[in-house]
Amino acid sequence: MTARVRTWAASKDVKALGFAAYKVGMTHVVINDTRANSMTKGEEIPMPVTVLECPPMKVVGVNIYKHAYGGTQVSDVILAPSLDKYIARAFPIPATYSKTLDAVKLDGIADIRLLTATQPHTIGLKKTPEIIELHIGGNKVDDKLAYAKTILGKEINFADVFAEGNQLDLHSVTTGRGNQGPVPRFGVDIRSHKSQKTIRGPGSLGGWGSNRSWSVAHSGQQGLHRRTEINKWLLKIGTNPADLVMTGGFKRYGILKANYALVKGSVGGTIKRLITITHPVRANKQVPKQAPPITYISTSSKQ
Repeated sequence: MTARVRTWAASKDVKALGFAAYKVGMTHVVINDTRANSMTKGEEIPMPVTVLECPPMKVVGVNIYKHAYGGTQVSDVILAPSLDKYIARAFPIPATYSKTLDAVKLDGIADIRLLTATQPHTIGLKKTPEIIELHIGGNKVDDKLAYAKTILGKEINFADVFAEGNQLDLHSVTTGRGNQGPVPRFGVDIRSHKSQKTIRGPGSLGGWGSNRSWSVAHSGQQGLHRRTEINKWLLKIGTNPADLVMTGGFKRYGILKANYALVKGSVGGTIKRLITITHPVRANKQVPKQAPPITYISTSSKQ
């Protein structure tokens, strides 16, 4: 279950502008506060963090976009020379394929984007990968094409896209809670037991003869929505999963087997759900560009 990214931040660096990771769980760390306007500057403070496991992503193809009426559209798809058996679980692989990036001409090309696949089988999560399109930074199409030629068929690591101290926009699908009433959905006050008809609902649904009003709290779906959390602070990128071994493993997840990231605060979605990570569209200028020193990471049991 993947959240669609609607807006990508512009970047002058010619590289992939996003990544995908799996939500592991939460813990807490102790940092040396380096924020300029913080009341606890220079002191050690606890901070909740979310752990994201970031196995390498593989570039399985390149999408070629051309100018079209009202915007752009895909004109051609160039696949990598060799694709593993797990990619066939996500989309059918043609038996014979001879297109290469060397034959691509720049005339009429509007944009070039990477077609990447996650590799959950490397961490024992599942076999079917998710296919995600990633934008490429830079202002010139020929620079993007040159970068695509060097990266096609290879792997991208989380550290190739982000650095410690960066701010992140996290795109996720929230936890689904099924059909719920107005009280849990909108916080409608429970009325007196002497009220007519119902106590767990609004007092009126609208005037007589009117249609069902969208502005009045009704029952319906709660959760399983696409949500974007902006300007999440990346505190640490871990390359050795043995450094974060939780006592008893992470609840409903297990132990880490690949690179991981520690992000300040909570992240939407359930455990094991895919989180799409991009650079911030509107970065917070008050957040330091350098990650704070971490003096302690809690590995106590969360069972």
